[in-house]
Amino acid sequence: MVSVRKTWRALTYEELPWELDESIPVSRAATRRHLGPYLAAVVPKIARLDLALPSDVTALAEDAATAVTRFDAELGHEIAPFSAVLLRTESAASSNIENLTASAMAIAEAELAPSGRNNASLIVANTAAMTAALALAHQIDESAILAMHRALLEHSRPEIAGKWRDEQVWIGGQPIGPHDASFVPPHHRHLQGAIIDLLDYIHRDDVPVLAHAAIAHAQFETIHPFPDGNGRTGRALLHAHLRNKGLTRSVTVPVSAGLLSDIDAYFRALTAYREGDPVPIVEQLASASFAAIDNGRRLVSDLQAARAAWTERLQLRRHAATWRVVDVLFRHPVVNARLVAHELGIAGSNAYRVLKPLVDAEVIVEFTDKKRNQLWRAPDVLAALDAFAVRAGRRNRASRR
Repeated sequence: MVSVRKTWRALTYEELPWELDESIPVSRAATRRHLGPYLAAVVPKIARLDLALPSDVTALAEDAATAVTRFDAELGHEIAPFSAVLLRTESAASSNIENLTASAMAIAEAELAPSGRNNASLIVANTAAMTAALALAHQIDESAILAMHRALLEHSRPEIAGKWRDEQVWIGGQPIGPHDASFVPPHHRHLQGAIIDLLDYIHRDDVPVLAHAAIAHAQFETIHPFPDGNGRTGRALLHAHLRNKGLTRSVTVPVSAGLLSDIDAYFRALTAYREGDPVPIVEQLASASFAAIDNGRRLVSDLQAARAAWTERLQLRRHAATWRVVDVLFRHPVVNARLVAHELGIAGSNAYRVLKPLVDAEVIVEFTDKKRNQLWRAPDVLAALDAFAVRAGRRNRASRR
């Protein structure tokens, strides 16, 4: 059998001049290291490459794709509450890969009042990027990718949101220059051609979907087309890809939560891809899908149990408006009167009336101790979300001990 490494192309590198910014204060030793030219990656074209995977990797990817489709179908009939919950968990996990962490409580509060650049607000922005990605999944093109990036960064970094980079960037090393970087993406003059080639690859329909998505994701991260937000935008694009090809239809499978189980392996897989070996990134996405489905099922089970317990405690008429708030709590586990009024289409003064039975049954708890601008939290939902996050990161934390 032909080796995969011989059918896929590794990066090459070009030598480029570097002008040192003398306004940045650094030591003389650092200055010497950053004098002279540097090497930047040249990304090979992949639009017409054939992906020949070992049979066991092909089988793994196909099994994972089947599991993703089944999970999506299982929750399709319960789309209202659980699609939003799974989108939230995927957004938080994707942010966690970038070392942006926050509790479910902090994220829920930030949804009501985003404050700019704290972690919780950045995670909320990632949810907006994921939402944009799914809304644009029917037509993945340059404008769609830019819209995902704009949704991600329009509040925290408006000066770069929704714009391709126009400068050299690098990963690791020092701000003074790219010479000590762990990876130097292609020069920005190559971006337009690289993105067009990537989109041509995404538009192919002759590659198994999960492997197809893994390769496209690795290529996007290698191109690194933005000054910031490449990882989160790339994982949002991954979900748009899965939706575009019909692998998912109803829910967002929290793949990033699966990748969290071994972040180091995920980054090693990206490095291997750049060296011409696509097998590890396909394996990582397949394994992450299985882990995500297992964790997602446990989350849904916890939420179903919470709802069953609430139903026993709530003594309400079948069509009481309060039942509609119960659905809202799965999407927004921290609420205020304004949000409830908006979601139910009622006057703000009536929100307190529909919330009172939930308070009396201890489904929600008021935690602001204010007469105005009160906030209520749903402890059972928040606990389920935090438990999901702990499970997602368990092996990763253990590996660092």
